[in-house]
Amino acid sequence: MLDRLQTMQVFLSVAQEGGFTAAARRLSMTTPHVTRHIATLENQLGTRLLQRTTRRVSLTAAGERYAVRVREILEAVDTATAEVQSKTSALSGVLRIVAAPSLTDALVSPLAAAFREQYPGISLDVYVEAHPLPDLNRYDLGFLQVPEGYDSSIVARTLSTSEAILCASPTYIARHGLPQTPEELAQHMCVLRRPAGLHRDSFSLWRSAQNMNEPPSHEIEVQAAVTINQTASILQMVLDGAGIATFTMDSARPFLNQGVLEQVLPGWITGRYCVLAALPSRKHLPERAKAFLDFVFAAHKAQLIDRC
Repeated sequence: MLDRLQTMQVFLSVAQEGGFTAAARRLSMTTPHVTRHIATLENQLGTRLLQRTTRRVSLTAAGERYAVRVREILEAVDTATAEVQSKTSALSGVLRIVAAPSLTDALVSPLAAAFREQYPGISLDVYVEAHPLPDLNRYDLGFLQVPEGYDSSIVARTLSTSEAILCASPTYIARHGLPQTPEELAQHMCVLRRPAGLHRDSFSLWRSAQNMNEPPSHEIEVQAAVTINQTASILQMVLDGAGIATFTMDSARPFLNQGVLEQVLPGWITGRYCVLAALPSRKHLPERAKAFLDFVFAAHKAQLIDRC
């Protein structure tokens, strides 16, 4: 039975990773070992589960059906194991966390040492993932930042909601002045964070009290001084005077309070964003994940973390 469960895990890893080598790396196995598992499984079932090409491995129709059932079986085994462990042993083990780069800096890094001091039996295995919606079923817990009203089937608790505002440094403002209307943004240098698939250099603007389900009041084409997909780099560039950029109020607040950033066009926002603590689809939440989740929410309530 244990060999069969391991073979199921190998098959699901190949399906998720899209290849034998990547699956072997994830499972700390050799590629030939992974290949033998799959060959044995297909022989036992009497059907081909995977379609091999020179570039990628994909599921056949039978493989798709089998993957659904295997995922349910492995999740049931994980749930049963977690339920027993939570009753019979102290909090321990590896907690797999996935988070966006900015949330790793804002949430995970500041709390890691204090959490480990309180729960020395739990080790943190953190994956920094730029994709806005990673495969949560590969982790115990995920921290995501999504637009307010984001329509998704993920199971999540909202940690915070924050408006996104425009900011610039005093250095930039001394050189170029402040726009007084949304239209004047077009005359200014801007530092843009461009998500995948967005090809226009523009800001969408809503009134601060406006419902985000409504269309923006303004779509302003701007001059991109720099375009980059890494939030921490945008902050440093704006602090250095490179231009105007958008940040959530929560992330900008410490710098506004220090006077190293100033808000541009008060009363206008570029969006409203929620930080979510997202859970995998399996029904049982491991106790170690619950412990970290409670730790994060308590720290946020106590304002020990505020840049999210």
